[in-house]
Amino acid sequence: MKTLTEQNLISKLEQAITEAIAQARETCQINGSNSSACAVAWDIVEELQAEKSHRRQAIKTKTYLETYCQDNPEADECRIYDV
Repeated sequence: MKTLTEQNLISKLEQAITEAIAQARETCQINGSNSSACAVAWDIVEELQAEKSHRRQAIKTKTYLETYCQDNPEADECRIYDV
C-alpha cells in the first residue's frame, strides 16, 4: 500500500510531466522541431516519465499473508524459524 508521501511524489511528477510537455511544445513551435532546444525539452519529458515509472515499480505491494502478519505477528502462520 502506498504511503501518503509516495502518492504526493507521483502526483507532483505527473504535474511536472504535464508542464514539461506544454513547455516542450512551445519550445519546438518557437525554435523549430529540428532544433537542439526542442530535443532537450523532449528529453526532459522523457526523464520525468522514466522517473515516474521507476517510482511506481519501486512500490512493493504486500501479500495478504504479509498484511496479516503485520497485524498479527504472534500468529502461528507468521513465525520465522532460524535453522
